[in-house]
Amino acid sequence: IQENGFKSVADTPLSTFSIDVDAASYSNMRRFINKGELPAVDAIRTEELVNYFSYDYAKPTGSDPVKITMEAGVCPWNADHRLVRIGLKAREIPTDKLPESNLVFLIDVSGSMWGPTRLDLVKSSLKLLVNNLREKDKVAIVVYAGNASVQLAYKVAKQNFLPKGNNRIILCSDGDFNVGVSSVEGLEQLIEKERKSGVFLSVLGYGMGNYKDNKGQALAEKGNGNHAYIDNLQEANRVLVGEFGATLHTVAKDVKLQVEFNPAQVQAYRLVGCESRLLKDEDFNNDAKDAGELGAGHTVTAFYEV
Repeated sequence: IQENGFKSVADTPLSTFSIDVDAASYSNMRRFINKGELPAVDAIRTEELVNYFSYDYAKPTGSDPVKITMEAGVCPWNADHRLVRIGLKAREIPTDKLPESNLVFLIDVSGSMWGPTRLDLVKSSLKLLVNNLREKDKVAIVVYAGNASVQLAYKVAKQNFLPKGNNRIILCSDGDFNVGVSSVEGLEQLIEKERKSGVFLSVLGYGMGNYKDNKGQALAEKGNGNHAYIDNLQEANRVLVGEFGATLHTVAKDVKLQVEFNPAQVQAYRLVGCESRLLKDEDFNNDAKDAGELGAGHTVTAFYEV
């Protein structure tokens, strides 16, 4: 990760980026710390550590799906600078009022997935989720061990498709995403194509060894879904039960932020984190340009050092 540097407001007054609601980087960092190790530098995506936590932002009113809150204060690591916080809060929807769900669990059952922190934890996680589903929700399971394909999961999702519901594949794997598509590029293209049909993809990462964190993030990004790393049952409960609506129901697609800085007030600014989410200024008004999704009740926080 090449950290964002300062940009001159006189030269570049606009800053444009996609929101990021993923929090996998935090729980991945936690498992390294719990093992007595320091995480790899590139495993730390600052925005995901910030957004792991929910913040008490003002809720949207009326028909607005999102409320924006802004605040500025002294920068904790440099008293000569200011820290600007932008907070988004999505509309909350009670669980019983959420649209019905069509969920397809795509579960990796290859040899590397055996063990208490992998397949056993997947089973426990899904039991937590299923216990919180409603009568109107549908669940299907597709398992693979090296050759059964992600196409089968999409086929099942389409067979059970709910035109006004939440149609989603939840991929559970230790990171060896060998799901019947020969290349990562081919897999990403397939996921991008299928999301246009209304079937989204979320990725839950498991396992303490070979987890490919960057792959999980990329696939969920292409699939208009969430990426979480499940290191214990408490994390599974947070993602699949505590944040059920936010994880499974999207209230705003392709959410982008564009901030314009006033050269009379600000000399230079630096977006903290979100390096993989930067967009060109012209992308802000381009509806064809993919960006992050905001789930029911989600909060998103972005920081600028100015």
